Amino acid sequence: MNKEKVQSVLIEQFNFSEEDLHKLSIFHDELLKFNKKYNLISKSTELEIWNRHILDSAQLIKYIQFNDNFSLSDMGSGAGFPGIVLSIFNKNKEFHVKLYEKSNIKCDFLENLKIKLDISCDVLGRYQDYDIQSNYVVSRAFKQLDEILRISRETIKVNHKLIILKGKNAENEINKLSQPLEFMYKLVNSITEPNSKILLVDVVK
Repeated sequence: MNKEKVQSVLIEQFNFSEEDLHKLSIFHDELLKFNKKYNLISKSTELEIWNRHILDSAQLIKYIQFNDNFSLSDMGSGAGFPGIVLSIFNKNKEFHVKLYEKSNIKCDFLENLKIKLDISCDVLGRYQDYDIQSNYVVSRAFKQLDEILRISRETIKVNHKLIILKGKNAENEINKLSQPLEFMYKLVNSITEPNSKILLVDVVK
């Protein structure tokens, strides 16, 4: 999908506002600028940012309730996908988005975006240094599924919904886990890539 088609989908299907689109456009331009010096995203995807990265992240709002006193943790936020996109959409000051990223360079990029876009989110360092008690935990290109599930079991202290953007081999990865997936889960189709999936896991502590 081109930029215009993606923006139409964001408004019509996901209720993004014109102001949100303006902020996403600034995000897009800042990412391209920063990517000239630092490899935040693959150069081969620079022409596909709207579909490949922004819409791919935005589709997760269907699985999130932006309730008071809830929080979301984006593990390995990197260039801000999906965390920055979700922060732009979130209008509830009592819903907290937390971006965990170990790279200082990427944290600087995220902090600059937070200020430039005037959005509410916490840019944090390594997830290992925090007591995480979020209701939602999202990840995109973070770690292998086995490791993400281990972090979910051992690091997140409360019941949470785990939302993982996966490729076309998602079902195969689940079948090859070193220990079976013990919680209720489902795979849903991604709207951006044929055969790609979103894994939704209800983790009970």
